[in-house]
Order: sequence, then C-alpha cells, then structure tokens
Amino acid sequence: MSGAILNAADFTRLAEFIYQKTGIRFGADKNYYVTKRVEKRMQELGFKSFSLYFNHLRFHSAKRELEFLVNSLTVNETYFFREYMQLKCFAEEVIPLLAQNLRGSKLKVWSAGCSTGEEPYTLAIILLEMLGDTGMHFEVHGTDINTEALKSAERAYYGARAVKDVPVDYLQKYFRFDGNGYWVRPDVKKRVCLYRLNLMDREAMERMSGFHAVFCRNVLIYFDDHSRREVALGFYRSLEPGGFIFLGHSESMSRITPIFKLRRFKEAIIYQK
Repeated sequence: MSGAILNAADFTRLAEFIYQKTGIRFGADKNYYVTKRVEKRMQELGFKSFSLYFNHLRFHSAKRELEFLVNSLTVNETYFFREYMQLKCFAEEVIPLLAQNLRGSKLKVWSAGCSTGEEPYTLAIILLEMLGDTGMHFEVHGTDINTEALKSAERAYYGARAVKDVPVDYLQKYFRFDGNGYWVRPDVKKRVCLYRLNLMDREAMERMSGFHAVFCRNVLIYFDDHSRREVALGFYRSLEPGGFIFLGHSESMSRITPIFKLRRFKEAIIYQK
C-alpha cells in the first residue's frame, strides 16, 4: 500500500466486516488509526495488497486473525478506582441495598469491557471492604473481547500510573510492591474470574445470568445505536430483578433504551432493572 491510507472502499469493507463480527463501529474519522495497524500487520504477514490481507482475514485463518486485529484496535488505557464517586455510590449505597435483599445468596458483579483488569480488581477490593466481615460470598466476572488485554489482567501486575488513585491504605493492604510495580494480592485475584466475551455474541450473552450489578463504563461509545440496544437488552437479561447497571459518567441509558429505570443516589445516577 506504499504507506498510503486505505482508500474509501477498502476502509468501508474492513469497517463493515469488523462491525458485523464485533458490533464495534469505526467511522471514517478512524481511517488513519485503523490503517496504520492494518499496514503493520500486512508487513508482518508479507501481504502486498489489502485485498489479499482481507481475504486472509475472512477466509483463511478462522477466527485467529480477526482476534489479532481486534486486539490491536481495542487497546484502552484504564486505571484503578476510575470515576471514584460512582464507586463510592456502589460501595456505600448499592452494596448494602443488594446485600439486604439477597438474604445470604452470592452477590455477582460483572465488569464488561474490563480491559487489563483494573476495574474488576477494584470492584473486588470494594466488595472485600464492604462484605469481608459479613460472611457474604461474592464473585466478580471480568470480560473483554481483547485477548491480549485479558492476559495482562490475568497477570495482575501494574505500574505506578495504574494505581495512582488507589487509597494509600488499600494500596498497602491489597497490593505487593516489588520495587518496580504492583502485584494484586491473591486474596483479591481469586475473587475475579476473567474470560473473553464478545458483547454482540447473543449465544454467549445468554449464558451470562444471575448478576446483581453490571459495570459497562465507556464501552458502549464504540458501538452504533443498533448495537448499543442489542447489548443493553443482553445486560437486562443478565441482571436479576432489581439489579443495577453502571455506565460512564457521560453515557445515558435512556438514550439507548427505556427498559431500565433511572435511580438517583446521593453520589451518582445509576440504572436499575
């Protein structure tokens, strides 16, 4: 391709293919971003034209090449205790409400689009703090479409930037510093189950059930309106009656679907089944 960006027809074909497989929509404004990653991959594989690479992507590598490409296009930087006031609401208002209604059952929380693991481990720390003395069991599920991000999450090793907002007492209690970075301690790590999930895979989504809270923050912004509605319906089915869904502070479920009720808490606005 001689360093040139994909022409309009090539980009449209590729963007539509990724959309059909993942629900993620890359608009024309992402042409350069997508092209640089495709060009790099083509060079690694020795393809001289986009059409040859595209055929390889569609027909000759099962799901492996699509997985590799999606990994390169969905790298998201995150950090522990992001959007702190919303987490404070979860800890101080939502967890006590859920615990009161569960009457001894296991509390299940899902971090959808968990990237490199900071969010599900944050949720596990909060749950340990709030429920540790009550004897109530809980589990946190972290899912993402990016397999490389999930490998990093499984390792559970983070640099100073990722833990910059962790309260000092939590940093000492739930992390081990080795002189270079921070390891999540085993008592937190064992509470989190990590696995790959495509939010647009209806069959896989139907297996996600029994959750009392879902965190899907700043993930739906990568989907178009149709895909957002499909994913939101999937979350609705995954939640137990009265369960909550947390979106990013700039996101609104009411713009996607009216099936969730808006709940105003002291620290945040959340949606409830």
